[in-house]
Formats: sequence, C-alpha cells, structure tokens
Amino acid sequence: MKTSDQTTNHKDIVITRSFNVPLPAVWNAWTDPAVLKKWWGPKSYTCPHASIDFRPGGKYLACMKSKEGGEMWGTGIYREIEDGRKIVMTDNFSDSEGNIIPPNDVMPGNWGDELIISLEFDENLGHTDFTLRHEGIPPEMYDDCKKGWEESFDKMEAYLQG
Repeated sequence: MKTSDQTTNHKDIVITRSFNVPLPAVWNAWTDPAVLKKWWGPKSYTCPHASIDFRPGGKYLACMKSKEGGEMWGTGIYREIEDGRKIVMTDNFSDSEGNIIPPNDVMPGNWGDELIISLEFDENLGHTDFTLRHEGIPPEMYDDCKKGWEESFDKMEAYLQG
C-alpha cells in the first residue's frame, strides 16, 4: 500500500522528442517488436527479445542486455491505445517469462506500486513529435532512468534516419 510520503517522493520523467520522419514510422517503433529490438535500451545495451500484443489489455515483454551480458526484463499491459495519437501502458520489472518481480530485486529506490508510461504523438508536415511521461520513478533513480530513455531515443532516431 502506498503512503502519501511514497507517492509525493516519486518523480515523473517527461521527455519530448522530434523526429524528421512521418508519424507511422515513429508509431511503428513502439508497436513492432522487430523494430523495438533495434533501439530499446540505453546506448551500451541491446534488445535480444521483444514481444508485443498491441491491443488494450495486451502485454509486452522486452529484455535489455548489457555488454557484460546482464539482462534486465520489463513487462506491462497496454491500458489505452488511440491509433497514431496515444499509448498508455503499465511498466514493471519482470523475469524472462514475464512474471513481475519486485523493483528492488533489480534497482535501488522506493519504487511505486505501479509505474505508468504514457506516450503522445503528433505529426506536422512529415515531422513527428512525441512526449513520454514515465510516472513513479524514485528520486535516486531519476537521473539514471532519464539518461536511459534519452539514450534509447538517440538510438531510435539513428534507426529511423537510416
């Protein structure tokens, strides 16, 4: 159960990025597991596994693998999908089978009961902007998590630019 102190101590990561590609390409980067594997994870990580059941109530499961061989798995459920406009999903640490594991088994900090990732997309003249909001990050992990997202988006941009 969350206490009010735990809730107020969490921070939300908010990142807006612009890509000089049409919206379908950016949308596809989030919805096609083969494409997700090309960019998911910080710069020194690969994504050897990604599965996506892209529908409200569907699940995703993805693995980030470090150059040293350590694996970090994540899973969640798609809560809301507005085609080409919005994706809302839960975010949890998991094992390779998609079973949710306590965040403290993976990273330090007082993690929330449920983390939420929200993405909003907008296209203007073949140029796509999207905003990520990752809710419930412990303050001591905020900088590392934000850096990880930024590096992932750098990889996404490099992939989308060809």
